[in-house]
Amino acid sequence: MPEIPVVKNISFEARPGHTIGIVGPPGSGKTTIAQLAPRHYNVNGGRITIDGQDIREVTLESLRQRVRLVQQDTFLFRDTVSDNIAYGEPDAEEGRIIDSAEDARLHQHITGMPEGYDSMVGERGVSLSGGQRQRMAIARAIVLQPKIFIFDDSTSAIDAATERLIREQIAQRAADATTIIIAHRLSTLLSADEILVIDEGRIIERGSHEELL
Repeated sequence: MPEIPVVKNISFEARPGHTIGIVGPPGSGKTTIAQLAPRHYNVNGGRITIDGQDIREVTLESLRQRVRLVQQDTFLFRDTVSDNIAYGEPDAEEGRIIDSAEDARLHQHITGMPEGYDSMVGERGVSLSGGQRQRMAIARAIVLQPKIFIFDDSTSAIDAATERLIREQIAQRAADATTIIIAHRLSTLLSADEILVIDEGRIIERGSHEELL
């Protein structure tokens, strides 16, 4: 049987410091788009560039240092909180780890643990709620200081007020970074500079939140 493309004729530009929102029903191709930039999948037509360079021309390691995908489900290693946050950047200094946790609105909870940042999490470790696990994943992304953040429904277990504070903090600390937010609901993309509405793998509408209402 011939292969059926999951996404078709998708084209957009995400500039430094800007936020792109992608919204659509389940199965519309949103997650596939999120996984193309860090090359979890390769495009078989067209290309994706960062600063004008085709992402297929750089190593996966260097690409994924620049592009960080944060997904809904987070795996925690049986290790300390500190080492879990620094998973992608094991040489990160303590201050950078704490700053990342503060930006992800996780620092206060961590300091309330029996051993703070040295507390064990994961299997047989300190239990974390779904929202705390998602904030751990966000802290992991922040500590890497990527050029592009991609959030794929990664705040579904976080309340709206905390989510807003996290996004504001990331915008301040990483003012030149590009942010791509995948969501099911248009209401979660109020701050996006441009929103793409996806259905059946195609862009069916695009514009600001106000323009799409």
